[in-house]
Amino acid sequence: MTGAPHIPVLLDEVIAALDPQPGDVVIDATFGAGGYTRALLERGATVHAFDRDPDAIAAGEAWPETKVDPPRLVLHPHRFSEMAEVMTAAGVARVDGIVMDIGVSSMQLDQAHRGFAFSSDGPLDMRMSQDGESAADFLNTADEKSIADVLYLYGEERQSRRVARAIVAARPLKTTGELARIVRKALGYKPHDKKDPATRTFQAVRIHINGELDELSHGLSAAERLLCEGGRLAVVSFHSLEDRIVKRFLREASSTPSASRHVPLAAQDDPVFLQVSKAIKPGEAEIERNPRARSSVLRHATRTALPAREAA
Repeated sequence: MTGAPHIPVLLDEVIAALDPQPGDVVIDATFGAGGYTRALLERGATVHAFDRDPDAIAAGEAWPETKVDPPRLVLHPHRFSEMAEVMTAAGVARVDGIVMDIGVSSMQLDQAHRGFAFSSDGPLDMRMSQDGESAADFLNTADEKSIADVLYLYGEERQSRRVARAIVAARPLKTTGELARIVRKALGYKPHDKKDPATRTFQAVRIHINGELDELSHGLSAAERLLCEGGRLAVVSFHSLEDRIVKRFLREASSTPSASRHVPLAAQDDPVFLQVSKAIKPGEAEIERNPRARSSVLRHATRTALPAREAA
């Protein structure tokens, strides 16, 4: 995978946070092109890698670490929200580390036929698992209010109703180019604008189609159940909606009190995570090398010996 089309974000920081040792069992919850997995294997860990995208799993099956006995890389074609149940079925009760890289991968963004981006025209798809309802299915059948709600909630699009009205008026939609042009026209986009307004709509529809925020919440709870005492969790997110979920989860799971003087302190007597990091962001050199790292944020924490919370 030396020519992998995906550059893992904050790789050095993630590996430092996980501190994998030879013989450790670590979950890469979002395998993708395997950037984190490769680094973990090089440190001597055994990796259980999850990905709902069949293309990612198919590529991983060629790795030599899957063919040794016992395998050092075990691939699971499942959502990472299911990792607790899948690992139990595989006979693994606890793991030493879990890394989660949330959102769409560069591989998916760069393949026009997957329909995740408008940089090149392709079918309006956006399905990570390549099955179920597509973006075209949703946008061509949902009512105007439902579309507007998705754009506002997941894309933080202030003019969501105007965009939804334009989408409904232009149906049926078939390609990413069509959707981008409709959004731009509705919002009065000008070529010199710094950010293409279609970005918010594409983000919102993608998150909705793939249930990404619910997936993240369930995945964090699964991580809490799987990590052993001293096990480390590292989560990389790419926008405020994701980071807010991670930050809230770690705050509630740890003894870290609220920073606001207007919110009553509710520190837990029995924290299940300690050593919770502050937000870690990429440096200038990494952003220059990989512009897609610009919005990334890493948060990590260490599991205590206490049982997982019932809610988890």
